[in-house]
Amino acid sequence: MERVELKRDVDAIAIPGGEAAVLEKGTDAFITQSLGGSYTLHVPSCGGLFRIAGKDAEAIGKEVTSAPTAEGAGDIEQQAWEHLKTCYDPEIPLNIVDLGLIYELRVTPERDGASRVDVKMTLTARGCGMGSAIAADARQKLLTLPGVSGADVQIVWEPPWNPQMISPEGKERMGMA
Repeated sequence: MERVELKRDVDAIAIPGGEAAVLEKGTDAFITQSLGGSYTLHVPSCGGLFRIAGKDAEAIGKEVTSAPTAEGAGDIEQQAWEHLKTCYDPEIPLNIVDLGLIYELRVTPERDGASRVDVKMTLTARGCGMGSAIAADARQKLLTLPGVSGADVQIVWEPPWNPQMISPEGKERMGMA
């Protein structure tokens, strides 16, 4: 864990509750995870974990990250899957695709030549307060794809998630292989 001091007030999301918060300038924190362009901070003075977006990285002395770009070959569906691999549960160091949280990804051509991407995903637990934040992160990343005019990410509960849904690559990264 890397210790940081906030250089300015920054918007954050409390983990696991998902409530909006503002962390104040001068607050001491520890970076516990920095994956997919966001940061999870342990903030002892505030009593827990908080997630901040990559666009606010300079508040903790890091370089601001931009949204991934869709360069090279590949159709929108392939690019969408790759973008979803940049979305992370703030408590688990594995992306939502390798966690097995994405149940369906559908690309629908629109009349204007652009496409709409619809995703059905689940969470590792029904009580996860970060579900709406993770879904919003996924939606925002899909909307950065060239040619995508709309995106919807719905959280579903059937079938219930279980650890066997983690990809072989994910199991290896988590030491479960």
